[in-house]
Amino acid sequence: MQRTRLSLLLGALALSLPLATTLGAQAQGYPNKPVRLIVPFAPGGTTDIVARIVSEKMGASLGQQVIVENKAGGGGSIGALEMIKSPPDGYVLGMATVSTTAANPAINPRIGYNPAVDFVPIINIAATPNVIAVHPSFPARDYKSFIAELKKNPGKYSYASSGTGGIGHLQTELFKSLAGVFMTHIPYRGAGPALNDTVAGQVTVIFDNMPSALPFIKDGRLIPIVVAAPGRLAQLPNVPTFKEVGLEPVNRMAYYGVLAPKGTPKDVVDKVAASVKKALEDPAVRSRIEGTGSLIVGNTPEQFAAQMKAELEVYKQVVINQKLTLE
Repeated sequence: MQRTRLSLLLGALALSLPLATTLGAQAQGYPNKPVRLIVPFAPGGTTDIVARIVSEKMGASLGQQVIVENKAGGGGSIGALEMIKSPPDGYVLGMATVSTTAANPAINPRIGYNPAVDFVPIINIAATPNVIAVHPSFPARDYKSFIAELKKNPGKYSYASSGTGGIGHLQTELFKSLAGVFMTHIPYRGAGPALNDTVAGQVTVIFDNMPSALPFIKDGRLIPIVVAAPGRLAQLPNVPTFKEVGLEPVNRMAYYGVLAPKGTPKDVVDKVAASVKKALEDPAVRSRIEGTGSLIVGNTPEQFAAQMKAELEVYKQVVINQKLTLE
């Protein structure tokens, strides 16, 4: 029996050695072909904007093109799953969001991945404020009037999100639970389509990231009501934060980082992290990101992993408190 077990162990070790050797060799020569960066949402949302801002400079640092690919659906889970199932060699990376690493796993026990195990956090690019905004037809222009209108007409209004289980969905549910209001959820396949329908007046309310919502706010096609940010934003100096209106737990910013599949060699992770940090040193890149109201982060894999874990715990509690399901 012992000989049989020993033979099986030796056989397994023999099979694993070629894989380890191959990954090690690939890491040393990485990258020798273009790198795919999967954005798990439709074009036009903040995840897409941030990815495209940094990808060109990442490619220049790595010596290979970084190709941004949009894989929308399932509140970000379809793109996340494609990345996870790719070989752990650094040639398929994914954009990390609160939706894919915390909110969606919190509401969907059958999502197909465990964010604490199946992702290799590489770097958090930026922290992004979120904003509740309404279509100009909504009969309110400030937070006090907004709350009064919702309480006077429970169920009359709907809100758009990037998808069921996304940060826009769960953060709005957190807001609803604390503010004591009700709105119907209308999920989309990304922030871009959700924004388009809100701007068109098909839906009247949206809780979205600043970078994608700000152009419409500047044009007067959306009216900002309240923001999730450490303090008032220079771009919206007259709009209060959730902390100011007494809802500090909702005052949570989004993050946009880079992930790799489980098993990606540390050499590759370090090279990708270095390429992002190099991109963030470029004044033009910093200006474009900060111009959206976002804050540059550029932290370590360990710090990013801790952020992901903390957000997951928050949204697990939201799901329990609001009795949220995918049906």
